[in-house]
Amino acid sequence: MKTNRIILNAIALILSSSLMIIGCKKDQEDNDTSSTSDNAFADATFNDVTNISDEAGISGSVSNYRLGQPADDGILTSCSTVTFDSINSADADTIHINFGATNCTGNDGRNRRGEIVVVYSGRYRDSASTHTISFNNYFVNDNQVLGTKTVTNLGHNSSGHLVYDINVNGQIVLASNAGTITWTSTRQREWTQGESTSIWSDDMYAVTGSASGTSADGHTFTANITSPLIRNMSLGCRRHFVQGTCVVTPDNKPARTIDFGSGACDDVATVTINSHTYTIHLR
Repeated sequence: MKTNRIILNAIALILSSSLMIIGCKKDQEDNDTSSTSDNAFADATFNDVTNISDEAGISGSVSNYRLGQPADDGILTSCSTVTFDSINSADADTIHINFGATNCTGNDGRNRRGEIVVVYSGRYRDSASTHTISFNNYFVNDNQVLGTKTVTNLGHNSSGHLVYDINVNGQIVLASNAGTITWTSTRQREWTQGESTSIWSDDMYAVTGSASGTSADGHTFTANITSPLIRNMSLGCRRHFVQGTCVVTPDNKPARTIDFGSGACDDVATVTINSHTYTIHLR
């Protein structure tokens, strides 16, 4: 799956100014955006893990759809080591993606250390194949990633597109004692374009499903995709969803609707709270 953490401090300032102008006396937390931001950050973090795992599988049998990519069209660099256990076994095999004990800067500019472990059965395109991802002291920009992510190939749907069932049960321990995000997600990812080619830059995915969790400040929330979230994997476009809507509802607070736009490859989205819509930039 594919979204990243949203910088929303500007929204908080806009909301505060609007409330002062109209003279309303609302609870400060009605305008809190931490749940929206933390849900997007968790979504993006665990999607990033899938991208790395897929890239690592290029030299084995776990994934065979990234062949022919330019050398710089990925995340892994020379400071990361990829090893395979019993790659030709008929049983489940394992990929170890080790970034080392100190921060390793990827081609995307993010610092990573520790290890991602992928246990897989079958090729990525094989129906009923499974890939379970876990972590060993794994950090991204000093935020620790914990938990598991399981991807199951459900085969082709009535439109002829491969569909993957994706389940996450994870946590992100934020750097500098900024709190812990817990995130549980059940999604389906439909491979709408690019399956017939051996590269991944022409791939398109449509993501549906729901999530729930606890933001770093301790508030619970739910997140439901109301219009499929579209991921465009072309270079310069894959960092953010480019289309679709998701509604995040914090505990006892108004719903926040995130609209990722109509397909443009940019970092712009909007958030609507209590009928007020604000433009934001994704990170």
